[in-house]
Formats: sequence, C-alpha cells, structure tokens
Amino acid sequence: MQMDSPKSPLQPPTYGNLVTILSIDGGGIRGLIPAVILGFLESELQKLDGEDARLADYFDVMAGTSTGGLVTAMLTAPNKEGRPLFAASEIKDFYLEHCPKIFPQDHFPFSAAKNLVKSLTGPKYDGEYLHQLIHAKLGDTKLNQTLTNVVIPTFDIKHLQPTIFSSYEVKNNPLKNATLADIAISTSAAPTYLPAHFFKVEDNSTGKVKEYNLIDGGVAANNPALVAIGEVTNEITRGSSDFFPIRPNDYGRFLVLSLGTGNHKCEEKFNAKEVAGWGLLSWLTHDSSTPLIDAFTQASSDMVDFHLSAVFRALHSEANYIRIQDDTLTGDTASVDIATVENLDILAKTGEELLKKHVSKVNLDSGSNENAYKATNEHALIKLAGILSKEKKIRDMRSPHGKAPIRK
Repeated sequence: MQMDSPKSPLQPPTYGNLVTILSIDGGGIRGLIPAVILGFLESELQKLDGEDARLADYFDVMAGTSTGGLVTAMLTAPNKEGRPLFAASEIKDFYLEHCPKIFPQDHFPFSAAKNLVKSLTGPKYDGEYLHQLIHAKLGDTKLNQTLTNVVIPTFDIKHLQPTIFSSYEVKNNPLKNATLADIAISTSAAPTYLPAHFFKVEDNSTGKVKEYNLIDGGVAANNPALVAIGEVTNEITRGSSDFFPIRPNDYGRFLVLSLGTGNHKCEEKFNAKEVAGWGLLSWLTHDSSTPLIDAFTQASSDMVDFHLSAVFRALHSEANYIRIQDDTLTGDTASVDIATVENLDILAKTGEELLKKHVSKVNLDSGSNENAYKATNEHALIKLAGILSKEKKIRDMRSPHGKAPIRK
C-alpha cells in the first residue's frame, strides 16, 4: 500500500485562533489572474518566513474549481522531497506555456464556422494535451497525500449531482481516494469545451470499486469557498479534535481568501429583447462564447460571494472575508479559451493591475464590486501574509508537538 506523504508543517486549528481557507474560482485561461495574486502572496510570506515558505504551509484548506482545482492540486501535491510540487510563482508561467496547446487556436479562413459545427457535434477541444500534461505533472499522487487539506468540486453527469473530493471525507471513504490527476481532469471538463472524464477507484481493503462519470466542477460550484467552509463545518460537527473547541457556526474564526478569475459586468453583453428569440443554438454558441454556460458559472460565483459577504458582515467579521475579483474584462479577455499569446499577456497584466486596485466589496443590490477601503488589494495581501505568518507561529508555540520544520 502507498504511504501517505508528509503533511504541511501547519499545526491543526485547535492550537490557533483561526481556520484559514484559500478558494480559487473556475475560469479556464482566466486562471492567470489568481495565479498572479497567489504569486504575490507567497512572495510576501517568503519575506517573513524565508524563501522555502509555500502557500500550503499556511492554509488549512485549499479549494478550487475547474482551472482553480488544477491550481489547487499543483500547489498541494508533494514532490520527491515532500514539499509542494509547484511554487505559486511558477503557476503563471505554467499557464503562459501550456494554455496555447490546451486550447489551440484555429486561424484559418472560415474557422469560426468550423468551430460552430464542431461544437454542435462534440467538445471544442479533445483534451488530449491537457490530460497528458496533468498526468505527467501529478503522476499517481492521491487525494490523501496532499500537503494540506483540499476541496475540489466536480459534477456527476450520470446521477446529476455534485461530487466533492475532500481531504476530510476521504478519511472515512476510501472510494473517494482518487488520483489528483483524475480529479483535476474531471473538475476542468467544461461542457462544450472539453470531454467528460470517466475513471474508477478501488478500495484495496475491501475490493469494492466505484465508477465516476464527471464534468466541470463549475456546474456545481464555480466559486468553491462555501463548499470549503461546509466541509470544515462537517468536520467540526463530526467531533474532529483538530477543531476543538471551535463551533460549527463560528464564522468569526474563519479567515477566507477567495480569488475570482474575472468577469465582464462592466460590459453589457445582451438584453432581454435580443435573447427573447434565442433557441438552443444561440444560447450555446454566440459570438465565440457560450452564454448559457457563462451565465450559470458567473451566477454560481456571485451567489456564493453575496452569501459570504452578508454572513461575515452580519457577524461583524468583514475583515475575515477577502474577495479579490476583477469585473472589467471585455472581449477576448472574458473568454475561457482564447489562448493567444496576446490575450494571455493581457490576462497576466490584468492580475498585476488588480493588485493595485482598491479593495472592493460586492454591492448586494447592484451585484457590482465597489471600492470599500482606501487600501489596495496589494496592501490587503501584505496584511494577510502577516496574519497567516503569526497564526502559524501561534500554533507552533501552543502545540505540544512543537514546531514542525519546513522541509527543504
């Protein structure tokens, strides 16, 4: 039997003051935006605690959907030395190098018509390069081997229900102990873009086998922050000693960083008169986009943000919920798959510019992000790095096991 790999040096929340959660939305190539944000946050942690510091050393839970699920797997999978396979600073270059091959662009005459016909008969991309790449990077690493707890949503197309791959659940359900590669491929299998993913998981102790028929986690939860909080709440309810004496509804103890992949609220896309006469074809393909899929993934992300903003505000814990999202994307930058060099560069710059923008909060009436503080997102992340570093030190000091050193 394959042994579990060494865990993160972060001691359990029972020895600290907070439960720390990182959440990354889905969004295809727009994952470049949170990649830049994460690179900055990790660099600030390294200034405080040394160049070997990694995000998995500070977050109790890392959750991701679709492209965010892939990033989560890359940041939490162990390398041969038992440290994170990727540093956050490497994610941006990973996207710039591989996205043009994952989503190859056809520039030949009549390519738009060709893509339309193709999207009506099958997925726009065959996914072969993506699957090979993920298997090559993540190998046979399984869910129970991640360096910190992970939560990655997918959707079971056979039973029409969400399937959540959670480090907490896998402890009691070996049939959820899939490889990170299978999980990452599944959560990224966006309908019309990439093929659904089928795989099996066997419980070696009982011989039982479970089959999975999965598509993009964005169908269930494009913003997985609430799912992550739910998994922690379930673990507390089950009586886990890692969370004693935290109560299930004690949101004031949660520290959540939720990263969006950008949207286009500033750009008016359609109006009721225009879409009133649309049939299935128009809802699925219109101006190189998929309005139906765009609508439900954006709505999924926004509803979670609305809920968490309202809850943390009601509990006078607004500072414990940090949502960083850009709503100024237009044209190709709002797509999930137009992976031209020019567009990818723009998305990377969007992430850099987002760091300089003021911290915003969602307006619960209009749904738009509005400046809430004088501080920028960059300043908020610098402050967050200080809180995360302090929390880790407090746990080391209180834990009877002493400080668990960061492995080099």
